[in-house]
Amino acid sequence: MIARQPERIPLAGRYATLIPVDPSLHVEDLWPRVGGEEHAALWTWMPDGPYLSKADLEAGLRAKASTADPLFFSILDAPSGQALGLASLMRIDPKHGVIEVGGIMYSPELQRSRIATEAIYLLASYIFESLGYRRYEWKCNSLNWPSRRAAQRLGFQFEGIFRQHMMLKGKNRDTAWFSMLDSEWPARKAAFRKWLHPDNFDAAGNQLSPLA
Repeated sequence: MIARQPERIPLAGRYATLIPVDPSLHVEDLWPRVGGEEHAALWTWMPDGPYLSKADLEAGLRAKASTADPLFFSILDAPSGQALGLASLMRIDPKHGVIEVGGIMYSPELQRSRIATEAIYLLASYIFESLGYRRYEWKCNSLNWPSRRAAQRLGFQFEGIFRQHMMLKGKNRDTAWFSMLDSEWPARKAAFRKWLHPDNFDAAGNQLSPLA
């Protein structure tokens, strides 16, 4: 069975809402969170950026909004509707049922938050349950240890290092590969739902049990 192509539709959860990137709507929210010299380090592992002016960031968002692969979403705080970051579905292969989550840009406000975790859950639920994919991939620079730890926390299995897999900003990149399979999704989904439940957080918003 051939999987379906992702669509430009909103994905809504309790904490997070993902909507297709709209520069006219999201640049004002994203600029103070991921733009400027003070946020340049956020773009270290990304193929684009940093964006040192609002105009450049808006142009970058326009470029992201113009493509179907990668298909970029803005990650919003559901209660406020503020855009806090970006993520995309990419390297989309419906014939073989393989798709990757990438282009992940979390503002400091979004990092290590329920919104960030739920965003990945919403994308996984969408691609496995609505679109029929068999394999969900996460790839990152092998030196990007925060991303590698995040992948494993979120239920992706480490598969190895592809040496000199690509060039990134003029440098060789060894790529760490991770995956989650459709057969693994029911258990991963149960873990996500348990972790995301409001009962798993104290009055200060701290988790009571880790995602496992």
